[in-house]
Amino acid sequence: MTDFTLLLHGLILGIVEGLTEFLPVSSTGHLILVGQLLDFNDERGKVFEIAIQFAAILAVVWEYRIRLWHTLVSMTSDSVSQRLAINLIVAFLPSAILGFLFLKQIKTYLFNPIVVASAFIIGGLLILWAERRQHTITAETVDEITWKDALKVGFAQALAMIPGTSRSGATIIGGLFFGLSRKTAAEFSFFLAIPTMFAATSYDVYKHFDLFSADDIGLFAVGGVVSFISAFLAVRGLIRFISKHDFTVFAWYRIVFGILVLVSAQMGWVDWGQH
Repeated sequence: MTDFTLLLHGLILGIVEGLTEFLPVSSTGHLILVGQLLDFNDERGKVFEIAIQFAAILAVVWEYRIRLWHTLVSMTSDSVSQRLAINLIVAFLPSAILGFLFLKQIKTYLFNPIVVASAFIIGGLLILWAERRQHTITAETVDEITWKDALKVGFAQALAMIPGTSRSGATIIGGLFFGLSRKTAAEFSFFLAIPTMFAATSYDVYKHFDLFSADDIGLFAVGGVVSFISAFLAVRGLIRFISKHDFTVFAWYRIVFGILVLVSAQMGWVDWGQH
């Protein structure tokens, strides 16, 4: 693989990661598919995914930098900042605990086409149900979320350890079920992504540190920059989109993608079990 081809692959995967990480469509599923099509699903590719995922996190940090900084500096004196910090800790704990206990088993037994496709399709059906049921809103803004709401969203996020579920999809749709408005569910999902993805990325760096190479700096730079920009645009775009629309389009996209997973696995186009 030439350097130009490798950089082009990095560019494509960076865009895919950035666009899908914070939308309710599962970035993992898309990266498996695109990585397989580009023949970039080896160990080097997995390390590259760590880098572009980190860049996507930074995009959220940058987008909400004012709110995050205010929360950080006023945490000891401002009750609103304290509530947000507590809610993020509470929501983070279920995934942290369950991930610590069962991550190895999940990667061993659940990364297969049936599970991935089922997660896509079931997630799509849940979105359709969430949008068609009567939606009683109890939290119009992130500041109105209680610690009990946060804990419920945290358990919803834990479901995203099942490949194909989508972390953002689980938290956003879980938020809708638990009384959060669409915008509030999306924004809390973005905030919750920061500690969750930082923890997951840090663990992956520790686990695969020996695979990082100075020769890949250019690749990481290209992928990271486009992942950051794509994620930034996706976050802003989603907030604007849900101000006028619901999540139904993502539901049908997930269902179609789930069918694609089954077809591609049956035809032998993509190995959904090796990731």
